[in-house]
Amino acid sequence: MVMTAPTYDDVVRAHERIGGHAHRTPVLTSRLTDAELGGHYFFKAENFQRMGAFKFRGAFNALSRLTPAQRRAGVVAYSSGNHAQAVALSARLLDVPATIVMPHDAPASKLAATKGYGADVVSYDRYDADPEEITRALSAARGLAFVPPYDHPDIVAGQGTAARELFEEAGELDALFVPLGGGGLLAGTLLAAQALAPRCAVYGVEPEAGNDGQLSVRRGEIVRIDTPQTIADGAQTQHLGAYTFPVIRDRVEEVLTASDAQLADCMRWFASRMKTVVEPTGCLGLAAARERSAELRGRRVGVIISGGNVDLDRYAQLLAAPR
Repeated sequence: MVMTAPTYDDVVRAHERIGGHAHRTPVLTSRLTDAELGGHYFFKAENFQRMGAFKFRGAFNALSRLTPAQRRAGVVAYSSGNHAQAVALSARLLDVPATIVMPHDAPASKLAATKGYGADVVSYDRYDADPEEITRALSAARGLAFVPPYDHPDIVAGQGTAARELFEEAGELDALFVPLGGGGLLAGTLLAAQALAPRCAVYGVEPEAGNDGQLSVRRGEIVRIDTPQTIADGAQTQHLGAYTFPVIRDRVEEVLTASDAQLADCMRWFASRMKTVVEPTGCLGLAAARERSAELRGRRVGVIISGGNVDLDRYAQLLAAPR
Protein backbone atom coordinates (compact mmCIF):
# COMPACT_ATOMS: atom_id res chain seq x y z
CA MET A 1 0.00 0.00 0.00
CA VAL A 2 1.31 3.44 -0.96
CA MET A 3 0.94 5.86 1.95
CA THR A 4 1.08 9.63 1.78
CA ALA A 5 2.87 11.94 4.19
CA PRO A 6 0.78 12.82 7.26
CA THR A 7 -0.89 16.24 7.46
CA TYR A 8 -2.76 18.20 10.08
CA ASP A 9 -6.03 17.10 8.46
CA ASP A 10 -4.99 13.56 9.34
CA VAL A 11 -4.52 14.66 12.95
CA VAL A 12 -8.05 16.09 12.99
CA ARG A 13 -9.53 12.88 11.58
CA ALA A 14 -7.50 10.79 14.03
CA HIS A 15 -8.88 12.88 16.89
CA GLU A 16 -12.40 12.09 15.74
CA ARG A 17 -11.53 8.40 15.41
CA ILE A 18 -10.07 7.98 18.89
CA GLY A 19 -12.78 10.06 20.58
CA GLY A 20 -14.54 8.04 23.26
CA HIS A 21 -11.64 5.59 23.41
CA ALA A 22 -8.56 7.65 24.33
CA HIS A 23 -8.63 9.84 27.43
CA ARG A 24 -8.48 13.59 27.03
CA THR A 25 -5.60 13.86 29.48
CA PRO A 26 -5.25 16.84 31.82
CA VAL A 27 -2.98 19.82 31.31
CA LEU A 28 -1.24 20.30 34.64
CA THR A 29 0.10 23.56 36.03
CA SER A 30 2.11 24.28 39.16
CA ARG A 31 2.66 27.65 40.80
CA LEU A 32 5.75 26.26 42.54
CA THR A 33 7.18 25.12 39.20
CA ASP A 34 6.41 28.47 37.60
CA ALA A 35 8.12 30.27 40.48
CA GLU A 36 11.21 28.07 40.37
CA LEU A 37 11.62 28.20 36.59
CA GLY A 38 10.40 31.76 36.11
CA GLY A 39 7.82 31.08 33.40
CA HIS A 40 4.29 29.79 32.86
CA TYR A 41 4.43 26.01 32.32
CA PHE A 42 1.74 23.71 30.95
CA PHE A 43 2.27 19.95 31.22
CA LYS A 44 0.27 17.66 28.93
CA ALA A 45 0.02 14.62 31.21
CA GLU A 46 0.00 11.59 28.93
CA ASN A 47 1.06 9.50 31.91
CA PHE A 48 -2.69 9.55 32.62
CA GLN A 49 -3.54 8.20 29.17
CA ARG A 50 -4.94 4.68 28.77
CA MET A 51 -2.12 2.16 29.36
CA GLY A 52 -0.11 5.04 30.79
CA ALA A 53 1.36 6.69 27.70
CA PHE A 54 0.60 8.72 24.57
CA LYS A 55 1.20 5.63 22.43
CA PHE A 56 -2.43 4.55 22.78
CA ARG A 57 -3.49 7.43 20.51
CA GLY A 58 -1.49 6.33 17.50
CA ALA A 59 -2.03 2.62 17.99
CA PHE A 60 -5.81 2.89 18.26
CA ASN A 61 -5.95 5.20 15.25
CA ALA A 62 -3.88 2.79 13.15
CA LEU A 63 -5.77 -0.34 14.16
CA SER A 64 -9.14 1.30 13.64
CA ARG A 65 -8.22 1.79 9.98
CA LEU A 66 -7.50 -1.89 9.28
CA THR A 67 -9.66 -3.69 6.75
CA PRO A 68 -11.98 -6.47 7.99
CA ALA A 69 -9.61 -9.07 6.53
CA GLN A 70 -6.64 -7.52 8.34
CA ARG A 71 -8.55 -7.47 11.61
CA ARG A 72 -9.34 -11.16 11.30
CA ALA A 73 -5.73 -12.07 10.51
CA GLY A 74 -4.25 -9.96 13.31
CA VAL A 75 -1.40 -7.52 13.82
CA VAL A 76 2.25 -7.64 14.81
CA ALA A 77 4.39 -4.89 16.33
CA TYR A 78 7.71 -4.41 18.09
CA SER A 79 8.33 -2.24 21.13
CA SER A 80 10.27 -1.87 24.36
CA GLY A 81 7.01 -1.41 26.16
CA ASN A 82 4.64 1.50 25.60
CA HIS A 83 3.81 0.82 21.94
CA ALA A 84 3.53 -2.85 22.89
CA GLN A 85 0.90 -2.07 25.50
CA ALA A 86 -0.85 0.39 23.21
CA VAL A 87 -1.19 -2.10 20.37
CA ALA A 88 -2.19 -4.90 22.73
CA LEU A 89 -4.91 -2.81 24.38
CA SER A 90 -6.18 -1.38 21.10
CA ALA A 91 -6.28 -4.88 19.63
CA ARG A 92 -8.30 -6.15 22.58
CA LEU A 93 -10.78 -3.27 22.28
CA LEU A 94 -11.16 -3.88 18.54
CA ASP A 95 -11.16 -7.70 18.81
CA VAL A 96 -7.95 -8.11 16.78
CA PRO A 97 -5.33 -10.81 17.56
CA ALA A 98 -1.95 -9.25 18.42
CA THR A 99 1.64 -10.49 18.50
CA ILE A 100 4.28 -8.21 20.05
CA VAL A 101 8.07 -8.48 19.69
CA MET A 102 9.65 -7.19 22.92
CA PRO A 103 13.23 -7.07 24.27
CA HIS A 104 13.86 -9.62 27.00
CA ASP A 105 14.94 -6.81 29.35
CA ALA A 106 11.78 -4.74 28.87
CA PRO A 107 10.42 -3.33 32.14
CA ALA A 108 8.52 -6.08 33.92
CA SER A 109 5.43 -3.90 34.35
CA LYS A 110 5.26 -3.18 30.61
CA LEU A 111 5.73 -6.85 29.74
CA ALA A 112 3.07 -7.94 32.23
CA ALA A 113 0.61 -5.34 30.95
CA THR A 114 1.16 -6.36 27.32
CA LYS A 115 0.45 -9.98 28.14
CA GLY A 116 -2.44 -8.95 30.38
CA TYR A 117 -4.14 -7.24 27.44
CA GLY A 118 -4.06 -10.60 25.66
CA ALA A 119 -1.14 -10.26 23.25
CA ASP A 120 1.32 -13.03 22.42
CA VAL A 121 4.89 -11.89 23.18
CA VAL A 122 8.03 -12.87 21.24
CA SER A 123 11.28 -11.97 23.04
CA TYR A 124 14.63 -10.83 21.58
CA ASP A 125 17.95 -9.27 22.68
CA ARG A 126 17.79 -5.52 21.95
CA TYR A 127 21.60 -5.27 21.75
CA ASP A 128 22.07 -8.25 19.42
CA ALA A 129 19.04 -8.42 17.09
CA ASP A 130 16.96 -6.16 14.87
CA PRO A 131 13.35 -6.13 16.12
CA GLU A 132 12.05 -4.74 12.84
CA GLU A 133 13.55 -7.66 10.92
CA ILE A 134 11.98 -10.13 13.36
CA THR A 135 8.62 -8.36 13.13
CA ARG A 136 8.59 -8.17 9.34
CA ALA A 137 9.47 -11.87 9.15
CA LEU A 138 6.53 -12.72 11.42
CA SER A 139 4.28 -10.45 9.37
CA ALA A 140 5.22 -12.23 6.13
CA ALA A 141 5.07 -15.75 7.58
CA ARG A 142 1.73 -15.34 9.36
CA GLY A 143 -0.02 -12.76 7.19
CA LEU A 144 -0.17 -10.20 10.00
CA ALA A 145 -0.53 -6.45 9.51
CA PHE A 146 2.64 -4.69 10.71
CA VAL A 147 1.99 -1.74 13.03
CA PRO A 148 5.25 0.26 13.33
CA PRO A 149 6.02 2.07 16.60
CA TYR A 150 6.38 5.46 14.92
CA ASP A 151 7.03 5.44 11.18
CA HIS A 152 3.50 5.33 9.80
CA PRO A 153 1.15 8.20 8.85
CA ASP A 154 -1.67 6.87 11.04
CA ILE A 155 0.67 6.59 14.03
CA VAL A 156 1.99 10.14 13.52
CA ALA A 157 -1.53 11.53 13.13
CA GLY A 158 -2.75 9.80 16.27
CA GLN A 159 0.17 11.06 18.35
CA GLY A 160 -0.46 14.61 17.12
CA THR A 161 -3.82 14.64 18.89
CA ALA A 162 -2.07 15.14 22.24
CA ALA A 163 -0.58 18.46 21.10
CA ARG A 164 -3.90 19.47 19.54
CA GLU A 165 -5.57 19.07 22.91
CA LEU A 166 -2.75 20.97 24.63
CA PHE A 167 -3.08 23.97 22.30
CA GLU A 168 -6.87 23.91 22.60
CA GLU A 169 -6.64 24.09 26.39
CA ALA A 170 -3.50 26.17 27.02
CA GLY A 171 -3.77 28.49 24.02
CA GLU A 172 -0.74 30.00 22.32
CA LEU A 173 2.62 28.85 23.64
CA ASP A 174 6.03 30.37 23.09
CA ALA A 175 7.86 27.05 23.29
CA LEU A 176 6.99 23.36 23.50
CA PHE A 177 9.32 20.54 24.56
CA VAL A 178 8.59 17.04 23.27
CA PRO A 179 10.29 13.68 23.99
CA LEU A 180 11.92 12.19 20.91
CA GLY A 181 12.56 8.54 20.11
CA GLY A 182 11.55 7.50 16.62
CA GLY A 183 9.75 10.78 16.05
CA GLY A 184 6.05 9.89 15.93
CA LEU A 185 5.10 12.16 18.83
CA LEU A 186 7.37 15.01 17.71
CA ALA A 187 6.24 14.85 14.06
CA GLY A 188 2.57 14.80 15.06
CA THR A 189 3.16 17.68 17.47
CA LEU A 190 4.85 19.72 14.74
CA LEU A 191 1.87 19.23 12.42
CA ALA A 192 -0.49 20.42 15.17
CA ALA A 193 1.74 23.36 16.08
CA GLN A 194 2.03 24.55 12.49
CA ALA A 195 -1.76 24.67 12.22
CA LEU A 196 -2.69 25.93 15.69
CA ALA A 197 0.33 27.83 17.04
CA PRO A 198 2.69 28.71 14.17
CA ARG A 199 4.77 31.06 16.35
CA CYS A 200 5.49 28.34 18.91
CA ALA A 201 9.08 27.04 18.85
CA VAL A 202 8.91 23.23 19.12
CA TYR A 203 11.92 21.36 20.50
CA GLY A 204 12.55 17.64 20.34
CA VAL A 205 14.44 16.14 23.27
CA GLU A 206 16.22 12.78 23.17
CA PRO A 207 18.64 10.92 25.47
CA GLU A 208 22.19 12.23 25.43
CA ALA A 209 23.43 8.71 24.70
CA GLY A 210 21.12 8.38 21.68
CA ASN A 211 21.23 11.65 19.76
CA ASP A 212 20.51 10.24 16.31
CA GLY A 213 17.70 12.75 15.81
CA GLN A 214 19.97 15.67 16.62
CA LEU A 215 22.61 14.35 14.21
CA SER A 216 20.00 13.70 11.52
CA VAL A 217 18.64 17.25 11.63
CA ARG A 218 22.15 18.71 11.56
CA ARG A 219 23.23 16.58 8.60
CA GLY A 220 19.96 16.71 6.69
CA GLU A 221 19.70 12.93 6.42
CA ILE A 222 18.67 10.03 8.63
CA VAL A 223 21.56 8.95 10.85
CA ARG A 224 21.56 5.43 12.29
CA ILE A 225 23.24 4.57 15.59
CA ASP A 226 23.67 1.52 17.81
CA THR A 227 21.00 0.99 20.44
CA PRO A 228 21.83 3.61 23.09
CA GLN A 229 22.47 2.73 26.72
CA THR A 230 20.05 4.96 28.66
CA ILE A 231 17.43 4.75 31.38
CA ALA A 232 14.98 6.26 28.87
CA ASP A 233 13.94 2.86 27.50
CA GLY A 234 11.12 4.41 25.47
CA ALA A 235 13.65 6.38 23.43
CA GLN A 236 16.24 3.67 22.75
CA THR A 237 15.62 3.96 19.03
CA GLN A 238 18.37 3.72 16.43
CA HIS A 239 17.02 6.13 13.82
CA LEU A 240 14.15 8.37 12.77
CA GLY A 241 11.64 7.17 10.18
CA ALA A 242 10.96 7.91 6.54
CA TYR A 243 7.68 9.61 7.51
CA THR A 244 8.83 11.28 10.73
CA PHE A 245 12.19 12.67 9.60
CA PRO A 246 10.99 15.06 6.84
CA VAL A 247 8.45 16.66 9.18
CA ILE A 248 11.03 17.05 11.94
CA ARG A 249 13.77 18.29 9.60
CA ASP A 250 11.55 20.97 8.08
CA ARG A 251 9.71 22.20 11.19
CA VAL A 252 11.57 21.55 14.43
CA GLU A 253 13.26 24.50 16.14
CA GLU A 254 16.07 22.35 17.49
CA VAL A 255 16.74 18.84 18.80
CA LEU A 256 18.17 18.87 22.32
CA THR A 257 19.46 16.12 24.60
CA ALA A 258 19.25 15.21 28.28
CA SER A 259 21.52 13.01 30.38
CA ASP A 260 20.33 10.08 32.49
CA ALA A 261 21.23 12.08 35.60
CA GLN A 262 18.98 14.93 34.46
CA LEU A 263 16.14 12.49 33.78
CA ALA A 264 16.42 10.93 37.24
CA ASP A 265 16.42 14.40 38.78
CA CYS A 266 13.29 15.29 36.81
CA MET A 267 11.58 12.13 38.07
CA ARG A 268 12.22 13.45 41.59
CA TRP A 269 10.97 16.88 40.49
CA PHE A 270 7.67 15.49 39.21
CA ALA A 271 7.24 13.36 42.34
CA SER A 272 7.98 16.16 44.81
CA ARG A 273 6.60 19.26 43.06
CA MET A 274 3.70 17.82 41.09
CA LYS A 275 2.94 14.58 42.95
CA THR A 276 2.92 12.47 39.79
CA VAL A 277 4.83 9.41 38.59
CA VAL A 278 6.69 9.91 35.30
CA GLU A 279 8.93 7.38 33.59
CA PRO A 280 12.45 8.43 32.49
CA THR A 281 11.47 8.95 28.84
CA GLY A 282 8.56 11.11 29.92
CA CYS A 283 11.00 13.46 31.67
CA LEU A 284 12.93 14.41 28.53
CA GLY A 285 10.88 17.54 27.85
CA LEU A 286 11.17 18.93 31.36
CA ALA A 287 14.90 18.20 31.50
CA ALA A 288 15.52 20.40 28.45
CA ALA A 289 13.09 23.09 29.58
CA ARG A 290 14.86 23.35 32.94
CA GLU A 291 18.21 23.75 31.19
CA ARG A 292 16.78 26.61 29.13
CA SER A 293 14.70 28.19 31.90
CA ALA A 294 16.75 31.40 31.94
CA GLU A 295 15.97 32.22 28.31
CA LEU A 296 12.35 31.14 28.80
CA ARG A 297 11.77 33.47 31.74
CA GLY A 298 8.30 35.02 31.55
CA ARG A 299 7.31 32.83 28.59
CA ARG A 300 4.44 30.37 28.15
CA VAL A 301 6.02 26.94 27.89
CA GLY A 302 4.47 23.57 27.07
CA VAL A 303 5.95 20.22 28.08
CA ILE A 304 4.57 16.89 26.93
CA ILE A 305 4.89 14.15 29.55
CA SER A 306 4.93 11.13 27.28
CA GLY A 307 4.25 8.40 29.86
CA GLY A 308 4.40 7.08 33.40
CA ASN A 309 5.10 3.36 32.99
CA VAL A 310 8.02 2.41 35.23
CA ASP A 311 8.55 -0.57 37.53
CA LEU A 312 8.08 0.58 41.11
CA ASP A 313 11.34 -0.99 42.32
CA ARG A 314 13.22 0.74 39.50
CA TYR A 315 11.36 3.97 40.20
CA ALA A 316 12.41 3.90 43.85
CA GLN A 317 15.98 3.10 42.86
CA LEU A 318 16.19 6.04 40.48
CA LEU A 319 14.62 8.45 42.96
CA ALA A 320 17.12 7.39 45.61
CA ALA A 321 20.19 7.54 43.34
CA PRO A 322 22.90 10.02 44.42
CA ARG A 323 22.63 13.39 42.69
